[in-house]
Amino acid sequence: MRVFGPGFIVMIADMDAGSIVTAGVSGANWGYKLILWQILLIYPLYLVQSITARLGCVSNKGHGELIREYYGDFWGVFATATLSVVVFASLLTEFLGIAAAGEIFDIPKYLSVGISLVILILVALSGSYKKAENIALVFALSSFVFVPAAAAAKPDLHALVFSGIFGSQPILNQNYLWLIAANAGAVIMPWMIYYQQSATVDKGLCPKDIKETKIDTLIGSIATQILMIAVIALTAATLFPHHVIPSTAKALALSLIPLAGKYAGYFFCAGLYTSSFLAAFVVSMAFSWAASETWGGSHSLNDKFQDAKSFYIIYMLFLIVSAAIVLIPEIPLVRIMVDVEAFNGFVLPIVLGFLIALAGNKKILGEHVYSKKTLIFIAFLGMIIVVLGVLTSLPPTWLKLVGFG
Repeated sequence: MRVFGPGFIVMIADMDAGSIVTAGVSGANWGYKLILWQILLIYPLYLVQSITARLGCVSNKGHGELIREYYGDFWGVFATATLSVVVFASLLTEFLGIAAAGEIFDIPKYLSVGISLVILILVALSGSYKKAENIALVFALSSFVFVPAAAAAKPDLHALVFSGIFGSQPILNQNYLWLIAANAGAVIMPWMIYYQQSATVDKGLCPKDIKETKIDTLIGSIATQILMIAVIALTAATLFPHHVIPSTAKALALSLIPLAGKYAGYFFCAGLYTSSFLAAFVVSMAFSWAASETWGGSHSLNDKFQDAKSFYIIYMLFLIVSAAIVLIPEIPLVRIMVDVEAFNGFVLPIVLGFLIALAGNKKILGEHVYSKKTLIFIAFLGMIIVVLGVLTSLPPTWLKLVGFG
């Protein structure tokens, strides 16, 4: 329990507003079928993130700092600059999730977004990593309201097991293949790698904690996929029989309330809010750590504001700009998010490439270095995830050319 936190928090944050919509659409389209793929994604998610924890424990340095130190200032700045684009898109998604959850409870989005923004800033300015982590853990655990939401919808457990896990898979269907790609392509995000490694360092973990960090990461990997399964089961039990296919978080919540009952709908909205809030904290903190590590300067949540001004200013600036954009009337947010998140297909190979190179560097990890066979296997899994992520970001004309249209 002393080590518990970084892995679990970053994994639950991966279940953000975008992932919730993806899971909801998966259940609404195909019932319980895509549950099998959520189970299969646990291992690659765990494997990649456990590397970041080991690097943090042994080197006592964040991901951005290691890239700059071993590969030069240019590559450090390049990796951080590309990360900023993905972080910006993710923050827009999270604030949209916060706004959507508030509107279901008749709370104007300027209030839900504004109050959440203030809380997010205060969490970081608490002057203690432990305090910030404890607050993040509260929101992470609150995300488990998706489980009672799914239970309230009374899913068919027999169909969940024998259709979703052991049933036939319509892998020749192009729409089904696209949803597999969407689920797999979003399972590992660049900001997750930066956050967990820096949080491991800020928490003060060391080589003797490696075994426990692996357990922390494994628990988080299983937990986040359980939440994805809960959302799929919720929409499979309610929206799928009525052929309702929502495309946004707000539409998903509004569709659930009359079909699943108000309790299931309200539980879902609460989960949407807590998940989006947690992801907003993790995403913005990941970039603040990365930028400060790359360009130098203090970068710990244990530092006061006056001792790490650039670190906290970067954190607040990204949050404030993203929140302000979400509040602009009639701005084409969906188009902006699609265009910017498509960039993730370009950023993830860079981040995974550096991660694998660092994991195989004996100067950094010493006796804890990964074998070449393990690194080749990780590279193979990473390549699959990258390809699937790219496929989901391609325009419709290109999707048709590659067989996914």
